[in-house]
Amino acid sequence: MADEGEGARGAGYAELAAVGPYGVRPGHALITMVEPHPGHEYAYNRWYEDDHYYAGATAMPWMFAGRRWVATKDLQELRYPQESAVARPVGTGCYLSTYWVTEGRYDEHMKWTVAINKRLNRDGRVYQDRTHVFTAFQDHEATVYRDGAAGPRDFHALDHPYAGLVLQVVDAEGAEQRAELLEWLRSRHLPKRLSGSPAAMVTVFRPTPLPGDRMTYVKQVEGVDTRLTLLWFLQEDPCTCWEERFTGLDAAVAETGLGRVELVAPFIPTVPGTDRYVDRLR
Repeated sequence: MADEGEGARGAGYAELAAVGPYGVRPGHALITMVEPHPGHEYAYNRWYEDDHYYAGATAMPWMFAGRRWVATKDLQELRYPQESAVARPVGTGCYLSTYWVTEGRYDEHMKWTVAINKRLNRDGRVYQDRTHVFTAFQDHEATVYRDGAAGPRDFHALDHPYAGLVLQVVDAEGAEQRAELLEWLRSRHLPKRLSGSPAAMVTVFRPTPLPGDRMTYVKQVEGVDTRLTLLWFLQEDPCTCWEERFTGLDAAVAETGLGRVELVAPFIPTVPGTDRYVDRLR
């Protein structure tokens, strides 16, 4: 028979489910780009695929979708600018994981994620031979669609079989300029860039600071007041459209005088449960 403590915990789940937001909009995201240490690529991939993707992410409350992406050596070589405030050197960070968190449930999710990662670390279930290059929880600011109301929505994006993703990180000149930059992106730049392109949508997020009791191997988020993170979801491999569609994003932002591009990085989806592409990282 379950003890009284187990019964109380079970009742708590029922109470939490009965109140608060429970929509499907991706109000928040976890976006994390990681570099396994040399010689640890296969072991890291198996740990993440077989354990951490679930135990450290999608099994948690309110994290309702996830997708892993990989940058093979040829994709790493397409990244720019060479002097990046995000990745040093710019090719660092060959794995990217993206997760959606239900709008309005960020605080509750964070309490759980901090606690479970402390437990995983204590139980020896955190792979240490890796570096967090760019890891941040982020708040959703906008989604711009190529085809208007047709096609998958942003809440479908991590389940739909997109063939590629481009991560773009932009730093505004200041906090006030970020609002102007966001409006320019949303109303002018992104609709023009998406028209006729293989990108079906772009989601735009702004980073939030990590809690003070986060794990020590994850550095505090930079650019909380100035940064925007864009995810371009592609219907074809980024290699096939890179020159035509994704070069020059830095120049377009610079011309506005509102900010600068710190990273443009293409990825393709991993194949869950496999080591595909691991032999093409170096």
